[in-house]
Amino acid sequence: MPRTAVLPLWLAAVLLVTGCTSNSASQKSSEIAPEATITVESSDTECTLSATEAVSGSVRFSVKNTGNDVTEFYLYGSDGERIVSEVENIGPGLTREFVTALAAGSYITACKPGMSGDGIRADFTVTDSGKDVPAAGKDQLVEQATDRYRDYVYGQAELLVDKTEEFAAAYRSGDLAAARALYPVARTPWESIETVAESFADLDVALDAREADLEPGQIWTGWHRIEKDLWPQRAKSYRPLGAKQRGVLAAKLVADTTELEKRVGELSFTVAQIANGATGLMEEVATSKLTGEEEYWSRTDLSDIQANVTGAHEAFESLEPIVSAGDADLVETLDARFAELQTLLDAQRRGDGFVPYDKVPAEQLKALADAVNALAEPLSRVGAVVLAG
Repeated sequence: MPRTAVLPLWLAAVLLVTGCTSNSASQKSSEIAPEATITVESSDTECTLSATEAVSGSVRFSVKNTGNDVTEFYLYGSDGERIVSEVENIGPGLTREFVTALAAGSYITACKPGMSGDGIRADFTVTDSGKDVPAAGKDQLVEQATDRYRDYVYGQAELLVDKTEEFAAAYRSGDLAAARALYPVARTPWESIETVAESFADLDVALDAREADLEPGQIWTGWHRIEKDLWPQRAKSYRPLGAKQRGVLAAKLVADTTELEKRVGELSFTVAQIANGATGLMEEVATSKLTGEEEYWSRTDLSDIQANVTGAHEAFESLEPIVSAGDADLVETLDARFAELQTLLDAQRRGDGFVPYDKVPAEQLKALADAVNALAEPLSRVGAVVLAG
């Protein structure tokens, strides 16, 4: 789930920190040529776009954070809820680019300083260029890539429900030892398709909100509420939940993951979404997993990291035939970077799981951070390659 990260100094120096920005009424309205770049400047109170219109096809956004807080930039459908594309966790002074394929229609931009709330929103219009979107959409490689990734996401959503039901049954019955063992296993499918799951904002909050993310008066549910109940030792004072409360939380967790599977089953994907999703998963690793913030109570962050990396690799492999045709050197680089990162993760395995996050020496965490950073940069170039031509 997107959230602000507080990084150790050494980690901040090597992690890829990215994010999204804020929209304001001060945006300049003009139409741009196909595949031109729309620049976005996000401050703490405004977000200025170089254009509020584009023509259908491949569109690149370059988002610069000119404010003092981490920010996000979202492109929504006309309903203001369906996420078409996004970038998250853009640190102050940093710029993040992404490429997306847009059909003619009405959209809404939203920039979120502090990565909270509805953001500063504005209308965005895409006019018809008369070309297919994307231009390579009829190509057999594109069809194979989207079919493969769709099958992967569907399968992970189905597995998420199965494993969550098993975990919830153990938790509800009071078998807390079994529930602790199943917790990282059940979360793995979620983490592998996290950028897809996060597109449903209501379910993302219900399932994956941390205690620090809560708004005043908000009822806390989902994985991390149960996590705290299973590993309360880090709390200064904590009263374990009763059987009835545990039953309610377990039932809602299953219901929400079942609803997620239903919604995911209605999705289709473009090559741009797959490429941006792979990049987004590595951003999740950098900004909330390697900092140890995600699994604060259980310390199972390395399991989450592995799932994020696996999901990013699956997305890249779906696109690899297209990328290979456009930039064979990039494929070679990414294959090597994924392998290097996986070797470092494998060194942290213990039995069927991983070493607890707080038991990993600082120098090994730094090595992981370096490998994530080395992978993220070339991975961010995949979107442009698959949309080229």
